[in-house]
Amino acid sequence: MKTIIGRDPESGRCLSVAVSDGVIESVDESSESTELFLSPGLVDLQVNGYAGFDINYPQLLPETVIGLVDVMLSLGVTCFAPTIITASVDRICDALAAIAEARRVHPKAAACIPFVHVEGPHISPLDGYRGAHPAEVVRPPSLVEFQQWQKAAGGCVGMVTLSPHFAEANVYIAELVAEGIHVAIGHTHASAEQIERAVAAGACLSTHLGNGIAATVPRHANPIWPQLAEDRLAATFISDGHHLPPAVIKAMLRAKGVARSILVSDSVALAGMPAGIYDTPVGGRVELRSDGRLCLLGTELLAGATASLAECVGNLVSITDLPLHQVLKMATENPGRFAGNRGQLKVGSRADIVRFRWQDAMSIEDVWLGGERVYRRGGVEAHEENAG
Repeated sequence: MKTIIGRDPESGRCLSVAVSDGVIESVDESSESTELFLSPGLVDLQVNGYAGFDINYPQLLPETVIGLVDVMLSLGVTCFAPTIITASVDRICDALAAIAEARRVHPKAAACIPFVHVEGPHISPLDGYRGAHPAEVVRPPSLVEFQQWQKAAGGCVGMVTLSPHFAEANVYIAELVAEGIHVAIGHTHASAEQIERAVAAGACLSTHLGNGIAATVPRHANPIWPQLAEDRLAATFISDGHHLPPAVIKAMLRAKGVARSILVSDSVALAGMPAGIYDTPVGGRVELRSDGRLCLLGTELLAGATASLAECVGNLVSITDLPLHQVLKMATENPGRFAGNRGQLKVGSRADIVRFRWQDAMSIEDVWLGGERVYRRGGVEAHEENAG
């Protein structure tokens, strides 16, 4: 039995969390004092890469996935979905096989990766809506192809983002949902009626709502409003300060409500890298600026996201009137509902726990995965029973 001491972000009171065999045994008020806050480990449903580790790099290797797991843990993320974007069937299957192998051989990868998120290739082929996804391999949904994915992945595809404008979409969605797959709407120019039919078929999420859409759209007849209005859809948002202006994300969060809102990083491999000009396999030649904005070189067009999920939490607190504990819920419990109820700090939950300092931003100090401390700021491993 070990105990972890930290402050409750909502009440400010110190808590003592008892952990045994990787599970939270009790959560009680503590008489001890600490400046560190406690949270469930962060849950990120959309991670393309970080610190040079690229899920969408040609010939993805299991070692790359394992390296990304270690980086995610250092950022406070104890559960994440590696995200493969639009590519050929063979390339998607090769990437899925590499992720499956990483989960097979590496215990932390198996613990951190509940499933893979395939974003595309069944998205809008139109410029703007398609984003950085390559147009030449956009294609309609295919159940035959999906089964190829699952065979390569050993069954670990758990989330698919698509556009419901395809004639095949509703049958495809219903079949995937019947197999326990989360289907999300994204990168779409679909009509309100097509979106409604997709939801009726079982779609349950909107992927990075407000992004993956053309810069100029009709003011009323566009894909954003029906997704915002649909209470059966939860929505993910990128709150990095670049993808959505403050007024936009504030209005969208008020429409969805905290309970149906989820933060994702959608981070790419250049996240955490020095500012400069880079050549990338997806966006081509890009510029990473000192403020974290990643653009196609010579333009203001975004070429990906580079903020960690913890940074997204801090940014959202700073631009909204929402308290820290509610924003944390969007990065823990809410996405955790789609990942086997991860992201909870309560008795019986898996002991994935983060301690952090808070001064208008999250500064990660300690991370436990299944009750084992896997990260401590400064790189010093601790083996003591009590963490205070």
